Amino acid sequence: MSLRHALAAALLAAVVSSPALLPSQALAANAGFMVLREPRADGQAPVEVGIWYPTDAKPTFMALGSWGHTVAAGAPVAGEHLPLIVMSHGNGGFFGGHADTAQALAEAGFVVAALTHPGDNYKDQSRASAMSDRPAALSALIGWMLESSPLKAKLDPARVGAFGFSSGGFTVLAAAGGEPDLSKVLAHCQAHPANYDCQLTARIPIPADGLTARWIHDPRIKAVVSAAPALGFTFGADGLSGITAPVQLWKAADDEILPGDDYAEAVHRNLSRPHDYRVVPGARHFDFLTPCDTAPPGGAQALCASAPGFDRRAFHRTFNAAVTQFFTDQLVAPVKSLPGH
Repeated sequence: MSLRHALAAALLAAVVSSPALLPSQALAANAGFMVLREPRADGQAPVEVGIWYPTDAKPTFMALGSWGHTVAAGAPVAGEHLPLIVMSHGNGGFFGGHADTAQALAEAGFVVAALTHPGDNYKDQSRASAMSDRPAALSALIGWMLESSPLKAKLDPARVGAFGFSSGGFTVLAAAGGEPDLSKVLAHCQAHPANYDCQLTARIPIPADGLTARWIHDPRIKAVVSAAPALGFTFGADGLSGITAPVQLWKAADDEILPGDDYAEAVHRNLSRPHDYRVVPGARHFDFLTPCDTAPPGGAQALCASAPGFDRRAFHRTFNAAVTQFFTDQLVAPVKSLPGH
């Protein structure tokens, strides 16, 4: 099944018009929500950005594709000097793929900005294998949020984290200092032609500029959560040595899209610094996506289908709490006593 087509079928009808359980001390606010357009240079189309943030306004349930979130649309932002989390979705996705995780973080006092990656989303796959585009776009999003966005005055530029899933998991590792070597893809795909990344690059070859481009690193990223990262094997030990931010790394034990030990396990093996590594028994690749509220159309059932006996909603209560606690420990606790915080 093509992930691009699955996501397109699930999301084409989405109209942007289940709260997660968190530790009691984190329930500081409800979640507000808005969709903004980040301008780009040279007349390129603006980037779609979904933003979740703390608010005191009363939230209501809103549908978002085959899932939803409980938010107060367009409500005022509550708080000052707020930490920022930027989110990077997987191949063929969109900004709302982790809506429940974003909602949980907003309820805990974070502003979350999730972009729809240009050239790699459910509408447009023209640059799906140009992986260097992704960290560049994520870094640009950080700059826009801190310097030009309507929320800039509410944000603390010293407290920025990054969350990513699948291709987004790769993205946040690269943006935080990782140096992948995409020349390793050829040998990998000769050995594993059935893997999804190899099917993707066979269909959409890595462009020449994607092999020679400079990787954009952003030192403003102070903490990283990477779930089921794609192309983990391309980093190696040397390629991960530039990551100095704390890392929480997740692996789906029964990942059918990125199977085996070449992805999250390769990052775990080669990331020499201490990090928080979590393997989720019984989880499949898409279990990191928000649990579905409605059956997706067409061939997109894999996005919502978990293995028999795996409770995706229960897992997300644990997952969202762990992600929120990690970012709280790394971005809130160390600086809460500083002047202005």
